[in-house]
Amino acid sequence: MDELKAIFASNLIRLRTEAAMTQAELGERLFYSDKAVSKWERAESMPDAFVLKKLSEIFGVSVDALLSSNSGWVSPEPDPRNETETYSRLFIILCCIAAIWTLCVVEFVLVWCIFGAIQWVVFVAAVPLSLIAVLVFNSIWYHGRRNVYIVALLVLSLVLLIYLLLLKYNLWQMFLVLVPAEIVVFFAFNIRKRGKSTGGRVKKTERRAGNADTRL
Repeated sequence: MDELKAIFASNLIRLRTEAAMTQAELGERLFYSDKAVSKWERAESMPDAFVLKKLSEIFGVSVDALLSSNSGWVSPEPDPRNETETYSRLFIILCCIAAIWTLCVVEFVLVWCIFGAIQWVVFVAAVPLSLIAVLVFNSIWYHGRRNVYIVALLVLSLVLLIYLLLLKYNLWQMFLVLVPAEIVVFFAFNIRKRGKSTGGRVKKTERRAGNADTRL
């Protein structure tokens, strides 16, 4: 098994390099992280059959070619483009969050100076705005991985914001809504995943039926 991992790693490195593709770019096309691709190229693990098929389609080779000995495996050097891209994305997200909080500070100061009112709730409003920004970037760059946790925090922050805006009414009962709301969020994300799995099973069934017709 270790030998097969080394053979696959060598072939994957060669094909990805020839395609001028970074680990992050390949991971995005496979809906995996660049860390997973890095593990494959270090011969620490191997993808499943579905991913192997997808790789064969991306590079225009057969699955057998991916698993056939081609040359000796060499541990790859870290791809600096992957690290640069990761840091760039991180700083873009942090810059966006910093801009949101800066605008909230400006609004807080203006309201304080002009109207003499201290509105601390402005900073609470910055939390859901920041989470929305993270949700958007995470959906674009990381294909929505861990979005369920971001959305769960977003729901919590929105309920807290509404409660503070209506603080004089002391509507503490609003927090009871959190329990069913978070359950809905959890099930909503799992419904989407199960839908993909069901689609995969339907395709497999159709392929089996096609094979049976061919045999007949």
